[in-house]
Amino acid sequence: MFILGNFIYAIAKILNVALSVYLWIVIIRAVLSWVNPDPYNPIVRIIHQLTEPVMSRVRRWIPIRGMAIDFSPLIILLAIIFLQSFLVQSLIELSATLR
Repeated sequence: MFILGNFIYAIAKILNVALSVYLWIVIIRAVLSWVNPDPYNPIVRIIHQLTEPVMSRVRRWIPIRGMAIDFSPLIILLAIIFLQSFLVQSLIELSATLR
């Protein structure tokens, strides 16, 4: 059973790193929205391509019509923090019980 515990632990760590990287990408996207960068810059295009699918789903879920501020990055950040606190920690504890 220790092999399964180690496997779940590795998945939890990889998931934690992936969520942390995506958290920083969303933060960079929010900061970029304040400075109005060149939309043809390859880095800006990659950041938009990585974040827009998730942000568009959040925008459809939350009615933000008539509001000047887009709260979708904040909601995504809160969801990532929740996943890191709940899902990743649960996987780590599950792996500890299987060792």
